[in-house]
Amino acid sequence: MGKIIVIGSASIDLVVKTDILPEAGETVMGTSFFTNPGGKGANQAVAAARLSNEVYMIGAVGDDAYGKQILENLKDNHVDTTYMDIIDNEKSGTAHITLFEDDNRIIVVPAANNYITPDIVLPKLENFGEDDIILLQHEILEATVQSVVTYAAKHGIKVILNPAPYRELDKEVIEKVTWITPNESESELLFDHQVEQALKAYPRKLIITQGAKGALFYSDTQQLIEGYKKEVIDTTGAGDTFNGALAVALIENKSLEDAVNFANLAGSFSVTGLGAQGAMPYRKDLE
Repeated sequence: MGKIIVIGSASIDLVVKTDILPEAGETVMGTSFFTNPGGKGANQAVAAARLSNEVYMIGAVGDDAYGKQILENLKDNHVDTTYMDIIDNEKSGTAHITLFEDDNRIIVVPAANNYITPDIVLPKLENFGEDDIILLQHEILEATVQSVVTYAAKHGIKVILNPAPYRELDKEVIEKVTWITPNESESELLFDHQVEQALKAYPRKLIITQGAKGALFYSDTQQLIEGYKKEVIDTTGAGDTFNGALAVALIENKSLEDAVNFANLAGSFSVTGLGAQGAMPYRKDLE
């Protein structure tokens, strides 16, 4: 079986829960505060590693206490950190998360994640090949995403691109990736509100996640793979869990239908606890 290579951000989440969202200039009282390892790349790597073996992460942390915490957490979750870099005299990335009712608002400070550049990443990909899957997100430099996608296409390596958070994306990148997994709002922006046409234009490539409703893709007709509803505690990391689980199912050569169903199930578990990684399931949970 092939390897999963996650190229992306790693950070520490600083999370506050509140019953009142402050207006501009307003101070309100929160109900709780906690910190967790996070970053879309690290989240997806942990999600995959809890469900499979041979998950590698390519990324960067600072030479600070947060960096040590991030690396220890990856290792504790059996993510191979051989290709993680420690950047001297730099801070590790942070995400500042406000939880309000069933939603979240997030501000990301990339810091060391801005050092995940093409010249650093591409040589590391020489250690992987056609049996492997690369998993990418948008919390790293656009140039790095484009370079990795081009490299992978040239070398026959499959790529899942989770285009989150949203930014403009060249059509060439969409053409070259194997699968692309925006959520509903990201797909509206990516495809200029022509989502149905985009689904038909990219059959079995474009997979649109819809939370508890499930995920859409096109195969002869539009397919909705229904989701699993569970009590929602915190939606942070649900999309990352979906993508990590999707990579696992696809590396195991499941059909796209079965892979999306597997990812939906994993994603449903992730909303039942606090923090991006807190309720990410293990294989035994899904079985």
